[in-house]
Amino acid sequence: MVDVMRVRPKDAPRHTLAEVAAHLGVVGGDGPELSGTVLTGISLNTAHTVPGDLYAALPGSRSHGADHAAAALDAGAVAVLTDADGASRVEPLDVPTLVVEEPRALVADLSAWFHGHPAGAFSTIGITGTQGKTTSTYLAEAALGARRSAVVGTIGTRIAGVPASSSLTTPEAPALQALFAVMREEAVEVCVMEVSSHAMVQGRVDGFAFDVAVFLNLGRDHLDFHRNLDEYFLAKAALFTSDHARHAVINVDDAHGRRLLDLTRLPVTTFSTEGRVADWRAANIRPHRLGTDLHVLGPTGEELELSVPLPGVFNVSNALAVIAALTTAGLDPAELAAGIAASTGVPGRMERIESGQEFTAIVDYAHKPDAVIAVLTALRPVTPGRLIIVIGAGGDRDHGKRPIMGEAAALHADLVVVTDDNPRSENPAAIRADLISGASAGPGVVIEVAGRHDAIAHAVAVAHRGDTVVVAGKGHEQGQEVDGVVHPFDDRTVLRELIEART
Repeated sequence: MVDVMRVRPKDAPRHTLAEVAAHLGVVGGDGPELSGTVLTGISLNTAHTVPGDLYAALPGSRSHGADHAAAALDAGAVAVLTDADGASRVEPLDVPTLVVEEPRALVADLSAWFHGHPAGAFSTIGITGTQGKTTSTYLAEAALGARRSAVVGTIGTRIAGVPASSSLTTPEAPALQALFAVMREEAVEVCVMEVSSHAMVQGRVDGFAFDVAVFLNLGRDHLDFHRNLDEYFLAKAALFTSDHARHAVINVDDAHGRRLLDLTRLPVTTFSTEGRVADWRAANIRPHRLGTDLHVLGPTGEELELSVPLPGVFNVSNALAVIAALTTAGLDPAELAAGIAASTGVPGRMERIESGQEFTAIVDYAHKPDAVIAVLTALRPVTPGRLIIVIGAGGDRDHGKRPIMGEAAALHADLVVVTDDNPRSENPAAIRADLISGASAGPGVVIEVAGRHDAIAHAVAVAHRGDTVVVAGKGHEQGQEVDGVVHPFDDRTVLRELIEART
């Protein structure tokens, strides 16, 4: 087995620039220069450009992609697709250029056509929500068992169990369609992928329709990108239209899910862990230290015993979403439940760190208010001692959520250690002050420890038998960004080393 999966198909497509021009409806796109230019790929990013590519130079919020066209040509691009502004910028480069009014609006459909609409070769499940997307994709991969599957998301892409390089939760359309072409070559049966609100707004998943679109939940996040929560919701709701999906699976426990139920015109399957009327329901939920056991009731009389190897009702909801979605795609729910029970967990999501210590140690990606609440409320019933959380907030992101995160931590934990996350270009002390301002509203004891390593060390030093230590915010990440420099830092490694040093 290969160690890393390719990100472009072995059998590269071949189209002339004239054929691309005809597909796009570009007037005058049939000259000899165009018919003689052969394309074997499409790229948006010069770092991903390879010989034979059409470089799509798109206008951006900070710069125009055409300003980087020279680098794309150096990497082997043989033609450029851009708008009129971009064309004026690349004119001195004397490269074959197609000019369209809105290239971003066309590049996804073009990419799908270019690769022969590869998503039609397998089932596609798109999962959206403020929290739980990554966990749900991992649970889906486990549920699928021995079937050849693919996962695309925050932690990366895996095709038939082999990692492939990807840098975005939802890759840009040319990269995504190339990955789909690889999946087709690898005889993948089901692809499960995270769909971010950014991806919807930027058209990354245009050009094909998911067989099933899943809505998990919606809370405050990405308000540095969206103007308000309603705009954020509507970006996600766009996934549940006929242009983007054929069937919807919706969590009716979530208020925004119930709103979506009224908006979508797709066929809908619903699920609930709270006893609401729904097609798939969780019953007799039994939490324990290592996860949750429950009874699952289906729409046509199915009755399943399910063991979710992750604590928290929110992970029960994620598992129920997976069963509902994959059953809708034609799979056997009993087999899916068995696969979920066999899951080994999700990197950085409620991940247990065990080194013989007398307390429970957890690393979780929780970096938004609802996620902090969900993690702490999940761990409270299985923590006989104190609940201790190490928490920070990212710089250059939504400032308004920081006090809310601090308040959530202090309301639900006994000890809150406020520290640094990824300060980026901001003053770390100012970010910590925002968190502390909200934490003053809760009953938990709040202390400030500058420096993430020192903060984790403090939590480990004060933990006793029966306590739970949660290191929140970075999860699977392996670096900490400070002033534009990413320093090596893995919460899981640091926590394990500190525990081992103590024991």
